[in-house]
Amino acid sequence: MSYPSVDGPYGLIPINLIGGQVFASATRQIPITSGSATNIFFGDVVKLNSSGTLDKDAGTSAATPVGVFLGCSYTDPTFGKTFRQFYAANTVASDIVAYVQDDPDALYKVVVVSTGTNVSFVTRANVGENAVLVQNAGSTTTGNSRVAISSTTGTTSTFPIRVIDVIPETQSSVGSFTEVVVKWNQGMHPYLNPTGV
Repeated sequence: MSYPSVDGPYGLIPINLIGGQVFASATRQIPITSGSATNIFFGDVVKLNSSGTLDKDAGTSAATPVGVFLGCSYTDPTFGKTFRQFYAANTVASDIVAYVQDDPDALYKVVVVSTGTNVSFVTRANVGENAVLVQNAGSTTTGNSRVAISSTTGTTSTFPIRVIDVIPETQSSVGSFTEVVVKWNQGMHPYLNPTGV
C-alpha cells in the first residue's frame, strides 16, 4: 500500500481536544512586545514571559508552553492593520497581538524526526511515551514553523510532549508512523501549573 509522504516538519497543528471535543479554531490574543528580537512562526511553541507578553518557547527537553502560535496582527505603517502568518523579529508596533491556541487540553498533529528536519518515524508502541521538541528555524517565505518531535521517546517525566496517537494516513511503511498526535505533558502548561510563570 502506498501512503502520502511527509517531506518535512511543519510545527504543531491543532486538530481537536482531549476526549474528541472539537477544536473550533478558538484562540486567545496575547501581546508581543514591540521590537521583540525573535521570529515566531505559525505552529511554533510559545510561552508567557514575566511581563505577561508572548515569547517563542525554544525548549527541547523542557518547556513551559502556553500554546501554539497561529499568526499575529498589528498596525503596519504602510498597509495599516494587517494579519501576518509569522511575527518577524524586531517588528515595531504598539499593538502587536498573537493568536494562540492556549487550551491545555489541545491535541496537535506533528512530524517525527531523527535530527533537524530529517523525517523519521515511531511505532504504535511509542503511544503513551514522552518526547522532546526539535527546534528548527521556520520559513520566512511561507511563515510556517519547522518544529518537530524526536523519534527517541521515553518515560522521562520532564519531557514536554506526550504521544497520544499515530496518524495512519501518512505512515511511511506498515507500522512506521511519520506523524503523531501529541498533547502537553502533565504540569507543563502554566494554566495547570500551580507555581505560575
